[in-house]
Amino acid sequence: MLRTWARVLVHGRNGEFPNTPGHHAVRLGRITVLIVAGLVTLQSLLLVAGAVRDDFAIKHNMGVAEAEVLDAGPRRSTIEFVTPDRVTYRPELGVLYPSELATGMRIYVEYDKRNPNLVRVQHRNAKLAIIPAGSIAVFGWLVAAAALTGLAWVDRRLDRQLASASSQPGS
Repeated sequence: MLRTWARVLVHGRNGEFPNTPGHHAVRLGRITVLIVAGLVTLQSLLLVAGAVRDDFAIKHNMGVAEAEVLDAGPRRSTIEFVTPDRVTYRPELGVLYPSELATGMRIYVEYDKRNPNLVRVQHRNAKLAIIPAGSIAVFGWLVAAAALTGLAWVDRRLDRQLASASSQPGS
C-alpha cells in the first residue's frame, strides 16, 4: 500500500511513467517538492529536539535569577541578569520562550550554570516549541499538496496531449 502510494506521488495517478521530456520534468518537480517538504518537516522536528536538549541542559544544572527585559520582541527578547556570584550576563541569543514579555519587565529566569548564555523564562519549556514547529511542518505540507496538485494537472494535460498526438493519423 505504501509503495503504491509513493509510486503515485512520484509517477502520477496511474503509476506509469511516459518517456517524454515534459513527463520527466513533472516527475523531477514531484520529487523536488517531496524532498523540500521532507526537509521542512525534518527542520521542524529538529527545532523541537533542540528545545528539548536545551531544557535538559538547563534542568540538570539549573540556576535561577531575577532578570530585566531590555528589549522585547515576539521571537527574541534581550535580557540581563546577575548570577549569585555577582556576574552579569546578557545572553547574545536572548531568552528562550520570550512570548508575552515587555521591555522593562522584571522576570525570573532559569539558566544552565555551566553555560549562563542558555536561559529560559522560568516555568516555560520545550512544549511551547511544539505548536510553532508543527505549524511550520503543516504549512510546508499544505504548500507541497498545492504544488503536487498543480503538477498532477500538468501531468494530465501532458497525457492528453500525448494521447491526442498518438491518435492522429500518420503518427
